Amino acid sequence: MTNLKEVAQHYHSGHLLKRISDGCAALDLTPPIAHDALAPVDEFHIGGRRATEPFVKSLQLSKGSRVLDLGCGLGGPARFVAATTGAHVTGIDLTPEFVETGRALTEWTGLNDKIELVVGSVLELPFEDASMDAAYMIHVGMNIADKTGIAREAARVLKPGGIFAIYDVMQVGSGQMDYPAPWASSRELSALDPPETYEAALKSVGFEVGERIDRTAFAKQFFADLAAAQSQADGPPPLGLHLIMGDDTALKVRHMVHNIESGLIAPIELHARLHS
Repeated sequence: MTNLKEVAQHYHSGHLLKRISDGCAALDLTPPIAHDALAPVDEFHIGGRRATEPFVKSLQLSKGSRVLDLGCGLGGPARFVAATTGAHVTGIDLTPEFVETGRALTEWTGLNDKIELVVGSVLELPFEDASMDAAYMIHVGMNIADKTGIAREAARVLKPGGIFAIYDVMQVGSGQMDYPAPWASSRELSALDPPETYEAALKSVGFEVGERIDRTAFAKQFFADLAAAQSQADGPPPLGLHLIMGDDTALKVRHMVHNIESGLIAPIELHARLHS
């Protein structure tokens, strides 16, 4: 079973908001800040905003939709959803520092009226049955072994016919992942599973599983572009995921990229709809 306290501790640094504030100051960014300007640091997943945009389109959201962000992190995707669709987004995350920082960033971007971020577990959602129109999860399942529990809670809070979209790193080959990785400092904190495990979990609680999209080619191009940009830069940018991942960011990313290139893991999208 996943130790949720250890997962939360993995992501805790104690000074994240100050790091981001300093990065914004270096770029002469002062509130109100456009949500797009924070994307380099608040989109903590493979592809960042480039991955979020097509993923969000699949949710078929409109103004007034109520959307749940499972494992919201700093709330980057939630702010993108709210700003571009007009939907109201509720995000939940295990890590108090992520939620506290995310609330500050949401205030900076002037999106408080559309976003609520709370501390909690995706396995015990503090929301009423059938209260959400759609739900999504981005790079979260790698930390939670109970995939059926995730699916069950998503099904409980979604209205009949609601969409649940997942974008996770999944195991697609045999072998052991190298650690540390962005989501886990050791194998004990990781809960990689193949797409079939997710799909079985979703079907078992009443979802109809639709499209599965392998984003490996996209990921390889994204990391190649990132490496090229870094080779021309004089040090890391003021705003970037190194502010979250810490001093061993390069090693974590190197391990992940190597395991994607070797065919062990892949970023996968799954799209499911709750039976009406």
